[in-house]
Amino acid sequence: MRDVVEIGLGKTAQRGYHLDEIAIVPSRRTRDVDDVSTGWQLDAYQFGIPCVGHPSDATMSPASAVRLGQLGGLGVLNVEGLWTRYENPTKVLEELAGLGEDARATKRLQEVYSEPIRPDLIAERVRELRDGGGTVAVRVSPQHTLALAPVILDAGVDILVIQGTIVSAEHVSTTDEPLNLKEFIADLDLPVVVGGCTDYKTALHLMRTGAAGVIVGIGGDDWSTTESVLGIRVPMATAIADAAAARRDYLDETGGRYVHLIADGDIQTSGDIAKALGCGADAVMLGEPLSLCEEAPAGGAWWHSAASHPSLPRGAFEVAGEPLGSMERLLFGPADEPDGQLNLFGGLRRAMAKCGYRDLKEFQKVGLVLDR
Repeated sequence: MRDVVEIGLGKTAQRGYHLDEIAIVPSRRTRDVDDVSTGWQLDAYQFGIPCVGHPSDATMSPASAVRLGQLGGLGVLNVEGLWTRYENPTKVLEELAGLGEDARATKRLQEVYSEPIRPDLIAERVRELRDGGGTVAVRVSPQHTLALAPVILDAGVDILVIQGTIVSAEHVSTTDEPLNLKEFIADLDLPVVVGGCTDYKTALHLMRTGAAGVIVGIGGDDWSTTESVLGIRVPMATAIADAAAARRDYLDETGGRYVHLIADGDIQTSGDIAKALGCGADAVMLGEPLSLCEEAPAGGAWWHSAASHPSLPRGAFEVAGEPLGSMERLLFGPADEPDGQLNLFGGLRRAMAKCGYRDLKEFQKVGLVLDR
């Protein structure tokens, strides 16, 4: 049983752990790094590295999503973002990149995202992704799934990502028709990834909707303000491990249906990636780290998808930083700094080799230790 702490008379809290509170424990065996595979598969789609691009306009344009796919990852374009509101959002992105320490940054984000979404641009952006030759994946919020799904599906995507801060299998509403995830997914013939979620029970219920993948976490990082706005903070090591336990029970329940877990939050370095996968994730969703590559459409600035919410923004605007190099260098090196921000998946391969594991499924069994 996990530790339960009494925080006051009649109120207890479960103890949770963040990724920076755990460490990987090498086993008795090591392996040559060239014999390690970082490949994984979501439904029928295979990828060379366990990397999913966080669908922020700061990092994912049609071009950068295609480039991530060429490098072995999965780029995800936000169909509620700037690329479906403006014919050519380049000037808007350049303006945002140049805001600097501007107190009006959040207000300006809200202003540029007030432009209505254009269905014709959704179709155009999906075509651009398709022309890039890789797996086509787009993100839509649960609130707008029913309205935008016909356009998205007609455009022809490979993977649909339904992502919000918190997504449940049972949304209750007395004002709008709620999205019934189970019925919606059952009517589709393409894989759906849903999330985020933060605990065992929610993860299990999302798996029961028929989702091919579940996003664990809320994209928390140094620029997220979800805790100060909503009081929600996710200890990612615990959240991933809980979701992995839900997956194990769902495997038993269904006789072998495997649901992939994508960790989204507190992942900045190659060590964070290794620890997230060691806790049971199949892949990680990278946001801010990808903002520092030369292909990032916002020129090094960073903001979460929820940072432009018209009434309750959750995420500070990060001033543009100097690029660390190309996306290829960010993912595969070479690195000239010892902080784990470059050669992210070379670092993962090295961690797997040091611990003697051949592939990601094996690496999920790695030993962990609390070190704080």
